[in-house]
This record gives sequence, C-alpha cells and structure tokens, in this order.
Amino acid sequence: MTTTSSSRLATLLPAVPMAIAALSPAPAPARDAAEPAHRTATPASGHYAAVNGLQIYYEIHGAPNGRTPPVVLLHGGGSSIDTSFARLLPRLAKGRQVVAFDQQGHGRTADVDRPFSFEQSADDAAALLRSLKMDRADFLGFSNGGTIALHIAVRHPQLVRKLVVVSGMYKRDGVPAEFWQAMRHASVENMPADLRDSYARIAPHPDQLRSFHDKSARRMLDFKDLRADDMRAIAAPALIINGDRDVVRTEHALEMSRLLPHAELAVFPATDHAAMPDRLAEQAALIETFLEAR
Repeated sequence: MTTTSSSRLATLLPAVPMAIAALSPAPAPARDAAEPAHRTATPASGHYAAVNGLQIYYEIHGAPNGRTPPVVLLHGGGSSIDTSFARLLPRLAKGRQVVAFDQQGHGRTADVDRPFSFEQSADDAAALLRSLKMDRADFLGFSNGGTIALHIAVRHPQLVRKLVVVSGMYKRDGVPAEFWQAMRHASVENMPADLRDSYARIAPHPDQLRSFHDKSARRMLDFKDLRADDMRAIAAPALIINGDRDVVRTEHALEMSRLLPHAELAVFPATDHAAMPDRLAEQAALIETFLEAR
C-alpha cells in the first residue's frame, strides 16, 4: 500500500468497529475525554439462549406498545451491544420493546469452533427470535449488523416487517478499494482500543482476543456480494442511513435505496463511520418515525 492510500484510509477509518472498518494501518488515536460516551457498557442483566450451538447473550428492554413489533438491534463487527448501541438503545426502549444480542464470539457470547459469517449471523438472529416466540420484528443493524439485516431479509423474509440499515453494504465495491488492502494487513495490535478494552472486560474468554480479531477480519475478507435480484426481492420497507464521510460510499447507499423496492435514504452531514453511533442517538426521532409509520 502506498503512503498516500494509507493516509487516506486512516482518515476514512479512524477507530471504526473492526471488521467493517478494515482496521487502520496505524494504531487508532485515543478518544478525547469530552466525546459522548457511547462506548459505555450496559449492565450485564441479560439472559442466555441455546441457539445453533451457541449460548447467545441477549437483553430485552422496554415493553410492547401494541402497535409495532419488537426492534432487534444488530451490532457492528468486532463490537457488542454496549459499543454500538449504548446511547440509542435506551431511547428506542422508551416507546417499544427492544431486543439486543451479542453475535457469535462477540461481547458476552462465547465463540464456538466455526468461522464468523454474515449468513450464519443472520440464521442465528432468526433462531433466537423463534426461541423467544417472536414471529415478526423490525431489524436495525449498524455496520456489519446492517449487512446482517439484509441477509435476514433475504434468508428469513417472513420475520421482517421493516429494516434500518446503517452504514451497511451489500457488495464489496460499497467501500473504497484500499479498505480491502488494509484488511489483508489487519492485526490485533491495531485494533481500536475501545473495542479491545470492551472485549477484555466482558468476553467470557478474554484470552481469545487474537482469535476473535482474526475471525472478524476473515469474515470481511470472505465477503460475498448479495445479488441485485436478492435486493429487489426484499419486500420490507427499508430506511438506509449513511454518513457523508462514511467508509461505505454514499453512492453505494443511494444504489441500495434504489434497488430495494420500498426504501428511503437519509445521509447525515459531517458524519464518518466512527461518529455514527452518536449521531443515531441524536437522530433517533428519524428512526422512530420510520418504524411507527404504517
């Protein structure tokens, strides 16, 4: 990688959740103490469910409102409920039921002997909902979670009422070419400090950090495009959210909004990938309006 492309990638991707972020070639800078604390952990007050060979950690917040189904939160790669949704979750739970869970090997869900994949994560989410006797839900996914939400809509369409895809992509050219160059050189030493610290604090086996990192990077390197026909077949109304400085190209977000039959697009100004969790909390009214609409 040239110095120029490395510098550009570092500008695009500072301290972004690991697997979608293509860990920057240099260690991420420390966060300023004045930044909003969207990385603060939630209390470990959840439950575990036996799902597809996993013991999945999940939390249920809020109460059914009688109008809309639960909204399921799908966190970013290398992340957890805590690091992706600590600020947004309480806001959403004021008006509806919210289900959030840690994916295989992430957060408080222990890893098992199988690779990470978007397809498997989609199937795990569907199986968790069925184990909870929930036959329909809205899905909100950030970063890798947005891609997982699309896979759920393709693989388990009967479960999906509405989709919110935040900084997600459906094919490899949704991000700049240097993203993939950086992914091939990703290392645990360059993992964003907040994600590394969160893993050490809440993971069932903190000593598995290197394996966790490498499996997360491999999931991205093995990324397989969804077909345009698969996207066109998604009947659920969708809200596509992107930052104008996001690692996911704005043009790609626009392309998704045009492929999906019933989609809206919102582009947050002056927002990169790392800032998106805070901006989501600020713009929660936009998401609530979309989910409440008939």
